[in-house]
Amino acid sequence: MQYRFNLLQTDLCHDGFFRLERHRLEHECYRGSTVGPIDRELLLRGSCVVVLPYDPARDRVVLLEQFRVGAIRDPNGAWLVEVVAGICEPGESLEEVAHRELGEEVGCTARDMKRVTDFYLSPGGSDEVATLFFANVDSEGVEGIHGLGSEGEDIRVFGRDRATAMHEVYAGRIRSAPAIIALQWLELSLARIGHGSDRRSAIFADEP
Repeated sequence: MQYRFNLLQTDLCHDGFFRLERHRLEHECYRGSTVGPIDRELLLRGSCVVVLPYDPARDRVVLLEQFRVGAIRDPNGAWLVEVVAGICEPGESLEEVAHRELGEEVGCTARDMKRVTDFYLSPGGSDEVATLFFANVDSEGVEGIHGLGSEGEDIRVFGRDRATAMHEVYAGRIRSAPAIIALQWLELSLARIGHGSDRRSAIFADEP
């Protein structure tokens, strides 16, 4: 069943690197009544891509670490372990963004790319939708500092055995939601495929 909402008013609060709007609206309830009018701020970020570079031959993932302003109050520090991610520019396809960001952020070229799923990052206050990709890469020699200086990027790139990366998720040392989602999808995919000799490469094959 589709429930309805009514947008009564939209005001622009800020228009900079991101756009922030305030919406006055009302919407139907499950019990048949209506909520509202209520005011909600909405951060407009649009579409982005998330990419987990994975080396099936070495069973190794490529991760990165960088400063994040959203974590400046975190007692563990403002540098987060993440996967490749980037915002879509006008006229770019999602696949083009995934390949571009893979090269800019970690210096890798995908031998194969698999589109997995879309998900909202924070729908309580943002319209941003992420499209998750997995990239088949050669992880040899990927360590180093990457990113575009013109965009203030300072990105430390490193490889991790898949098992070690998952242990860091379980231990709470990887706390970026896209990285957790990507790594957990990888674990579930390998478990579904089974224990054949080519199971790691099989995750990039077409779905049966």
